Amino acid sequence: MGRETKRLTARTVATLTRPGRHADGGNLYLSISSNGGRRWIFLYRWGGKQLEMGLGSARDVSLARARELADNARAQLAEGLNPLSARKAEEIIPTFGEAADALVDDIASGFRNAKHIEQWRMTLKEYAGPLRTKSVADITTEDVLAVLKPLWATKQETASRLRGRIERVLDAAKAKGHRSGENPARWRGHLDSLLPKRQKLQRGHHAAMAYSDVPAFMARQRGLRGSTALAFQFLILTAARTGEVRGATWAEIDLEAKVWTVPPARMKAGKAHRVPLSPAAMEILERAKELQQKPEGPALLFPGAKADKPLSVMAFDMQLRRLKLDVTTHGFRSSFRDWAGEETSFAREVAEAALAHTVGDATERAYRRSDALEKRRKLMEAWAKYVTGGSGAMVVPMQRATK
Repeated sequence: MGRETKRLTARTVATLTRPGRHADGGNLYLSISSNGGRRWIFLYRWGGKQLEMGLGSARDVSLARARELADNARAQLAEGLNPLSARKAEEIIPTFGEAADALVDDIASGFRNAKHIEQWRMTLKEYAGPLRTKSVADITTEDVLAVLKPLWATKQETASRLRGRIERVLDAAKAKGHRSGENPARWRGHLDSLLPKRQKLQRGHHAAMAYSDVPAFMARQRGLRGSTALAFQFLILTAARTGEVRGATWAEIDLEAKVWTVPPARMKAGKAHRVPLSPAAMEILERAKELQQKPEGPALLFPGAKADKPLSVMAFDMQLRRLKLDVTTHGFRSSFRDWAGEETSFAREVAEAALAHTVGDATERAYRRSDALEKRRKLMEAWAKYVTGGSGAMVVPMQRATK
């Protein structure tokens, strides 16, 4: 009795999300990794060992095409040929799209969160779309320029990241023997001679609100209801990053000590960060308790539409759009830093520590082991008074530093 084949359907392939190998029959499997990568594989035995041959990403290779490739591999086995050796001899070169998807799948475990993985996938699919159907061996400088030039003058930060990702895909392809020669996406000594220098373009800083306008913005947020408005106020009061606030849980809050400890896994530098909570920030937490029945354990401070899910990655940006403000959420960190530098006498190191920035060289950091929590507490309380219009909001006199 022959093995059952063609177990999968096109709809099943499109909707399957469970990690693991899903058999179609005839040694063909749809392999789904724990990070969501989806590819076709052909499993067979050769010389007493089980071998795996990749047949391409499920994004670019249809079920029908995967079956054709599996049929060819079985035919080679029937003729006494090792499919992997035969493919290497035939030099089957993947398309750029297949090489890009394979690279993202391979490096996905090194990303800090799923958002970064999706950013890679999106840019290599959408912006690098014209390259995806070309053989990875045939990508030229002209091909790379064709996708970069439309973005370079208007979205230089995006274009720069795209260039770096294309370069990495082509480097990986060369390492696998799929192409040779110089990398056409290389910047130094190559594209830097063909595209405007980055310093001549608008730098990729986040548009920030003038700190003098932040109190009025906070007042508008206090007039709004819901999780997003509270989270936005908390973000400004703590000068935290968007992802740190979206993922904040009650387990990270020490209400007695008035400290929020962000774990290493959610910090950009991969190091735990203690945030002193001002009275205004504590007031936000009191209001946030009304958003969930049990403010304890892993419960989110600011849940999204579903109690166990965080706010959307676009929640803050959409709030700004609704208010017709041409600034970014991340820019409020710059607003805080500008205020601290121009309106207060707090040391630069204290302000930078409040932003979880690394200051000084390795020797200086080795001697400065404290995170200056109590100094930062005074800074954050002064900032809170300023943005909420509290007593003494503007009275943080500038003084000359004394040696």
